[in-house]
Amino acid sequence: MALKCGIVGLPNVGKSTLFNALTSAKALAANFPFATKEPNVGMITVPDKRLDKLSELVNPQKIQPTTVEIVDIAGLIKGASQGEGLGNQFLANIREVDAIIHVIRCFDNDNVIHVETTVDPVRDKEIIDTELVLKDLETAEKALEKLKKNAKGGDKQAVAKLEIGQKIYDHLSEGLSARDLELEDADKEIFKEMSLLTAKPILYVCNVDEGSALNGNDHVTRFKELVKNEDAEIILVSAAIEEEIAELEDYEEKMEFVSEMGLSEPGTVRLIIASYKLLNLITYFTAGVKEVRAWTITKGTKAPGAAGVIHTDFEKGFIRAEVIGYDAFVHYGSEAAVKEAGKMQVEGKEYVVKDGDVMHFRFNV
Repeated sequence: MALKCGIVGLPNVGKSTLFNALTSAKALAANFPFATKEPNVGMITVPDKRLDKLSELVNPQKIQPTTVEIVDIAGLIKGASQGEGLGNQFLANIREVDAIIHVIRCFDNDNVIHVETTVDPVRDKEIIDTELVLKDLETAEKALEKLKKNAKGGDKQAVAKLEIGQKIYDHLSEGLSARDLELEDADKEIFKEMSLLTAKPILYVCNVDEGSALNGNDHVTRFKELVKNEDAEIILVSAAIEEEIAELEDYEEKMEFVSEMGLSEPGTVRLIIASYKLLNLITYFTAGVKEVRAWTITKGTKAPGAAGVIHTDFEKGFIRAEVIGYDAFVHYGSEAAVKEAGKMQVEGKEYVVKDGDVMHFRFNV
């Protein structure tokens, strides 16, 4: 699936360093504003211990994990909504992603300049939020003008849409993010049509020094207090250290480094998994001697749609799905043993795929 997360934040907060740690890329991470001008794009593998276990049981010729696309977007400054800095380019890039990873600088280092001269995560977040809301207001205002024209004839549906459009505009006018606006399901069509930047789900990454990677620091405490009422997850990562870990080739050496920091796994692993969930994605598996593979689908996808991720013919000619729960597969140790125990389910077109399902599709084209 072509779903992607965009890494955003002020200049020099560690976006490109984090991108390099996630993707093992070599994006320019320099000590000056706007080191990133064109967005860097990379694919990140989603760690999944279930894939490892299934591969251990099946012993396939090939193992194929699932991935998420990640985009490192140019830094934003005050006035971006009016085109300051690389504002127009930055905002256009954000519009193209499905979810936002907002990197907040929570470390002190006189050798790394800050575009606002001082380290203040609360202020930094407010700058980003303000610029995104201002751009959304501009978008909503244009949409509202169109809705008003459509409603002049008195058509009930057009009038109802205008009311929703006005509600969205008024909400943004208060400086609030669109994602915080509660709407009835029937009213969300206008909301989606506007493609608002602040409607995108968000994950906050506090970029800290090595010593604060486990428990945070005063900057993190202040930031957590600020966002405590938001429906968003916060992850602590030391991007500079994570980039060093990513460059190590030996797995045991990597884990020794991580252990010395007091962590059980690299921060990038937690971040990748959180990003995957942020996109409302789940994983199902196919398991055979040729290949054990993880497939990405949106939560709530029915069996034919899941089959279509493999090939469109699978969806068009869908007959049924043979489904084994992950726990059952592990418990019995093989597909044959699961079938013998009568624990394999045969499901039709209305079956909603569950995270971890091991599936085999029957189709006819």
